[in-house]
Amino acid sequence: MIPKDRQYYYVVGVMSGSSLDGLDLAHCRFDHDSAGWHYDVLNALTIPYDPYWKEQLMHAMTADEEFLRDVDRTFGQFIGGHINDFISGSRHLPELIASHGHTIFHQPDKGITLQAGSGKEIAQATGISTVSDFRKTDVALGGQGAPLVPVGDELLFGEYDYCLNLGGICNVSYSRHGARYAFDIAPCNMILNHLICRLADGKEMDQDGRTGRKGNISHELLASLNSLPYYSITGPRSLGREWFNAAFLPVISSCSLSFKDILRTVYEHIAVQVARNLSDNSAERVLVTGGGTYNTFLIELIKKYTPCKLVIPDTLLVKFKEAIVFAFLGLLRYLGIINCYATVTGARQDSLCGTIYVSREPEEGY
Repeated sequence: MIPKDRQYYYVVGVMSGSSLDGLDLAHCRFDHDSAGWHYDVLNALTIPYDPYWKEQLMHAMTADEEFLRDVDRTFGQFIGGHINDFISGSRHLPELIASHGHTIFHQPDKGITLQAGSGKEIAQATGISTVSDFRKTDVALGGQGAPLVPVGDELLFGEYDYCLNLGGICNVSYSRHGARYAFDIAPCNMILNHLICRLADGKEMDQDGRTGRKGNISHELLASLNSLPYYSITGPRSLGREWFNAAFLPVISSCSLSFKDILRTVYEHIAVQVARNLSDNSAERVLVTGGGTYNTFLIELIKKYTPCKLVIPDTLLVKFKEAIVFAFLGLLRYLGIINCYATVTGARQDSLCGTIYVSREPEEGY
């Protein structure tokens, strides 16, 4: 176990995003002084998913309970094995692992959330205490269980007015009057990758938005997407693949446009939704991370709709911010420091989220 009276800690953060592009690992050092928390990334790596794991994780959404248990177990072993390779030869071995896992279900209105990748299996494979199951406690307290990254935004990146993540789903967090707020904005890479794959030219992503640029905007489709009921909700809110499949895709499927025109319209939709959730003050600084940051066309469109200054950091932070933050959230959980804000999720109270797996039995707590 890690001594809890230290000023610095070594933690590996693990993240698997909704876009299924791979498993992100970040080996971090955290320290704390009178000025607050600080981090350094010692090493970071993305392990792309092969067709087998893409199929397993996608199929799990519609699978039976036995399949889910098996995926949870074997994916945990997969993560643990890759962590062992990742830290092999490291000068500073991690004292803790914090794994988000891969979201299979997320229906907080029904009290359901499930992230595959057993923390128990990770701990057994690595011999290192592991924090996982970050969303369940907040959902049990009536919260959305998402987004969870805003605690890291507040304590590690508080110099920015907004933190915008352009991942499978794009989300934003910000502080107002001493409280942190955050929510999912819209599908992002999830829908862009879905559409580019339908063009049957062998691509899995729209590099720099090159294909999207070639299409034409359908104002009718744009209006239909912008009028989806989710966008009129205020307060804590989150999105999952269930909503994407049930609410977003049917709008796309019902139109007779070419895929390129649909893709172009979706780009406009994402930019509009992002901008409407940012300030109209040009002095405000927005930290932008996530895979969508590399999509130059998407960034151009967002800039067209908002005067805020978009700050794109170095590649390491763009790619691994969520893994870094989950390492931090796991450390806070271990130290007994609040790592989930009710102002973000709508839960009845702030909480300590995550289950700590040390040996055979988990230690749970609020």
